[in-house]
Amino acid sequence: MAKKNEWKNREGVVYSTSDNFEFEITGQQEQVTLPPQQQTLRVLLDKSGRAGKQVTLVTGFIGSNNDLVTLTKLLKTKCGVGGSAKDGEIILQGDLRDKVVQALVKEGYKAKRIG
Repeated sequence: MAKKNEWKNREGVVYSTSDNFEFEITGQQEQVTLPPQQQTLRVLLDKSGRAGKQVTLVTGFIGSNNDLVTLTKLLKTKCGVGGSAKDGEIILQGDLRDKVVQALVKEGYKAKRIG
């Protein structure tokens, strides 16, 4: 049974006159996670678009979504706060830049505090 909106994932094909045509949806390939020594993460404070609340933003992670979620869980545990992982970024509640940089360096990442 096909999904109701599967046609929305079709890019580039508008119409085909072939009776045998089957559209193949190409899935995005999972990105390979670089080792911590090769990753340069940027840790910054952000409050734009968050109703004035401050969040610590960790950007620059190159790797799979599962590894990003694992790193997010580790940072949330170390800092004792809530947060999430979206679009290759880690969002932690509050101004925890120094604590996050220390935790990342201890794990072997190259971390740089911005701002």
